Amino acid sequence: MDFDLSEEQRLLKESVEGLLKTSYDFDSRKKYAKEKDGWSRDVWGKFAEQGLLGLPFSEEDGGFGAGAVETMIVMEALGHSLVLEPYLPTVILAGGFLRRAGSAEQKAAHLPGIIDGSKTFAFAQLEKNSRWDLGDVAATAKKKGDGWIIDGEKFVVLNGEAADTLVVTARTSGGQRDRDGIGVFLVPANAKGVSRKGYPTQDGQRAADITFTGVEVGADAAIGDPANGLPLIEQVVDDARSALCAEAVGAMDESLTTTVEYIKTRKQFGVPIGSFQVLQHRAADMFVAAEQARSMAMFATMAADFDDAKERANAIAAAKVQIGKSAKFVGQQSIQLHGGIGMTMEAKIGHYFKRLTMIESSFGDTDYHLARVSESGGLI
Repeated sequence: MDFDLSEEQRLLKESVEGLLKTSYDFDSRKKYAKEKDGWSRDVWGKFAEQGLLGLPFSEEDGGFGAGAVETMIVMEALGHSLVLEPYLPTVILAGGFLRRAGSAEQKAAHLPGIIDGSKTFAFAQLEKNSRWDLGDVAATAKKKGDGWIIDGEKFVVLNGEAADTLVVTARTSGGQRDRDGIGVFLVPANAKGVSRKGYPTQDGQRAADITFTGVEVGADAAIGDPANGLPLIEQVVDDARSALCAEAVGAMDESLTTTVEYIKTRKQFGVPIGSFQVLQHRAADMFVAAEQARSMAMFATMAADFDDAKERANAIAAAKVQIGKSAKFVGQQSIQLHGGIGMTMEAKIGHYFKRLTMIESSFGDTDYHLARVSESGGLI
C-alpha cells in the first residue's frame, strides 16, 4: 500500500505547518489562551483564509472536497503546535453531522459560516452518568407542533462557551440507554432556555456545562432521522477519534523532539545528559512508541471511510488503544527526562503531556477501547 502523500497533500502539509510556525509559537499560545474565548479569532480567520475550515466539505457546498488524509495532515500539525482553536468541535464534529446527514437547507444555513470562520460550533453530548456510552442519553426532545422542546444537561462541551450553535443529542423516545429514539438537533447558543457555564480544562482549552430548559426549536433543527440518530453519532464520533489520533501523533512528535533537544544541552557532571547511554535508550523507546502511534493513526484514517460500521469501529478502537498507550509513555518519559522543570507552567513539555492526557480520555480512554476490541474479537 502506498503511504506517500500526493503533491496536493504535501502542499497542504507545508502550508499549514508554515502558518503555525509563524503564528503559533509557545509564547503566542499563552497569549491566545488569555483571550476572551480562550483562543484567537485572528488565527481562526487565518485558518479560514487558507481554506483549512472548508477542507472536508464538498465543492458544491463551498468546500474543497478533501478526505480523511487531509484531515489527518491538518490535525497532526495542530497537535505539533498545541492549537487551542475549536477545529475539532466545529469542523470535524459539527461539520461532520452537517456533511453526512444535513439537509440542503441546513448546509446552506450553516456551512458558509464554518468555512469563512464567522461561526463556531460545539457538540453537546456528554451527560452526568453516560461516561463514554454514546447511546446513554437522558436529555429529551419532545414534539411540539412541527418543532421540538429540548430539556436536559450536557457537560464538558468543548467550545461550548464561545460557540454560536450547539449540536445536541437528545432522546425522542424510549429509555435512557435504548439505542433507538435518539436525535441530533441544531440549537442556537443564544436560544431562550440555554444556560452555559464555562471553565478551563486541564490542557488549556475551554469547555462548558450547558443546561437546556424548555428550549424550543423548529422542525428544521433535526439533523437526519430524529428517531434513529445513534448510527450517525457513532460515525461522526469515529471521525473525531481518528482526528484525535492524528493530533496525538503531532503532540508526541513534538514532545520527542523537544526532549531530545533538552537532553543534548542539559549538563550533569560536566557533560550533556544525552551522552548517557541509558537516556539514549529511553529516547529510542519513545521514538518507537511514537512511530507505533503514527502507524495506527494512519490505520484509523483509512478506517474512517470503511463502509462496514462494525469494522470501522473496531479498527478505530484499536488505534485509540495504541494512541493511548503511546501517549502515556511518551508524555511520562518526556516529563521525567526534563526533570523538575517539566512540571512547571513555563516549560512547554508539561502542556504537551496535559493535552496528550486529555486526548487519551476523549471519546473513550484506553481501557474502554481495549474492552471494545476484546468484545469484538479483534487483536491489538
